[in-house]
Amino acid sequence: MSNDQISDLTQPQRDRLAFVELRVRFIGEIRRQDLVSRFGIQSAAATRDLALYKDLAPGNIDYDSKGKTYVTGNDFRPVFDFPPERVLAWLSQGFGDGEPAQLKAWIASEIPSRITHPDLVTLACVTRAIHQKSPLKIRYHSISSGRSDREIVPFALLDNGLRWHVRAFDRKSQEFRDFVITRIKSPVVMKGAEVQLHERSDQDIQWTRIVELELVPHPDQPRPEITEMDYSMDGGVLRMKLRAATAGYILRQWSVDCSPDHSLRGHEYRLWLQDPLALYGVKNALLAPGYRSPDQNKGEK
Repeated sequence: MSNDQISDLTQPQRDRLAFVELRVRFIGEIRRQDLVSRFGIQSAAATRDLALYKDLAPGNIDYDSKGKTYVTGNDFRPVFDFPPERVLAWLSQGFGDGEPAQLKAWIASEIPSRITHPDLVTLACVTRAIHQKSPLKIRYHSISSGRSDREIVPFALLDNGLRWHVRAFDRKSQEFRDFVITRIKSPVVMKGAEVQLHERSDQDIQWTRIVELELVPHPDQPRPEITEMDYSMDGGVLRMKLRAATAGYILRQWSVDCSPDHSLRGHEYRLWLQDPLALYGVKNALLAPGYRSPDQNKGEK
């Protein structure tokens, strides 16, 4: 599909075709009803849109007569140039799936960009595997163990503030882990491969466990009332419920002092975790600034 062919279409048509591409590329499938529900059009109009996209972008979608759905073609080549931020916002928040034309801001704003972005070809394989509940073959590059070929069963994306991870069951280590998406190479969705009961997300204790944390203004920082205002505290306390699998990332991103004696110094530590024992059993608690396990505390005593 050339830029001239796209420009000849109406804006609503471009938006619908962009939606078709997003669904097929990152979810792996689309039905007429998806277009009907998203844009409020008739079923016949949805059929025409799908036919138009297939004519303009041969090889991008195939029809699965058994599932009565359109799926990603083997010769898929993206037509619309979506920035990674738009794709991730659409995937994680469900909006912004119109054509990626130049947008004008209503007011002046400045949002810091990420240092790195996941490769969209890799991300598309990961998200299709998640949606289709399929295992994924990958070549993974680990800092500790180097390069290895693995089979994982992914089920969720995680953002730690710096990098995007995929939460998955790792068949090599036989445990649930986080994989940095930029370290994944040569991903292949294992369509039709069986997922075992112990590999499902509801078997991931760190994912299903919810930890309740109470954060307060750091006792060694001035103006606690300002901290209360900045974090919309209720009675001087900010109460949070987090998945155990994400707690360490978030506490680090927020620069929360998790030491038992609020011993961390620095202007960035505006918050203190009152009860570090709330993180007991959280595997990634070691990422939380100043956190010491109960065993470490006993050893120091």
